[in-house]
Amino acid sequence: MASRKKITIVTHSSSFHTDDIFAVATLLLVLEKNNDVTVKRSRDEQIINSADYVVDVGGVYDPVTNRFDHHQEGGAGKRENGVPYASFGLVWKKFGDKLSGSKEIAEKIDLQMVQPVDAPDNGFQFLKSSIPDLFALDIGFLTNIFTPTWKEKERNIDEVFMKLVSYAQTILDRGITVEKNGLIAKEILLDTYNKTEDKRIIFVDDSYPWEEMLSKFPEPLFVVYKSRDKNWSIKGIRDDRHSFKLRKKLPEGWAGKEKEELEKVTGVPGSMFCHNNLFMAVNKTKEGILKMAEIALNS
Repeated sequence: MASRKKITIVTHSSSFHTDDIFAVATLLLVLEKNNDVTVKRSRDEQIINSADYVVDVGGVYDPVTNRFDHHQEGGAGKRENGVPYASFGLVWKKFGDKLSGSKEIAEKIDLQMVQPVDAPDNGFQFLKSSIPDLFALDIGFLTNIFTPTWKEKERNIDEVFMKLVSYAQTILDRGITVEKNGLIAKEILLDTYNKTEDKRIIFVDDSYPWEEMLSKFPEPLFVVYKSRDKNWSIKGIRDDRHSFKLRKKLPEGWAGKEKEELEKVTGVPGSMFCHNNLFMAVNKTKEGILKMAEIALNS
């Protein structure tokens, strides 16, 4: 058995930020399987210079020598869309393809998980709220609340940092799994779409992540699928999965109704629930949900 190599990752001491947490987490996912990895938090130049990997400190960006800082004059570059790289993005830029298993997945995770961390770390504003002082709860907030408060001087900030790194590893690993399974589902959904004659209703036999895929085609109005609880559901399709505007709503008379009341108004046995906003309804059986879909399509 080959001996395991000892590797040291160094990031800055004192306060932590989301980008250094996730940058270190990425490196650990890449390195820990075959190496004995130690993480140090320091601003001591001697410790930094002797490290195998340096993250968010040191004033150098050089992927060849595994230096991933972005605080130096001029920063460490920007993406084509203008979002600057922080340490998370720089590490992901080098190791994302390897860790994800494909360039497509790495790019998706960069857009969904990495850039939302890199942007605010560089003071790059990309989100605006239509309501004053109301903003989406983001990953940066969730990591920052673990920073010891002024009354928690006894808490070891390095231990808190490593706990957050462990959380970040779990999140990244989960994100990769979701995207890998999503790629398989994408092929299944494309095949289903191509084989469907009346493309206004797309029927799928499992709870595939269909929202992004099916919204790219102009014809689908509803998707019918088997839910995780073994019931059957119908959902309206939106042009933009981040909006709430449906191409076609379910019938107005179904809104907010359940069980016997919904069965009465639909005339379909097994009807269980219809959301008040008319984007989703549930039936106990495949036959029932297909009948509800037919009614919705012709309403």
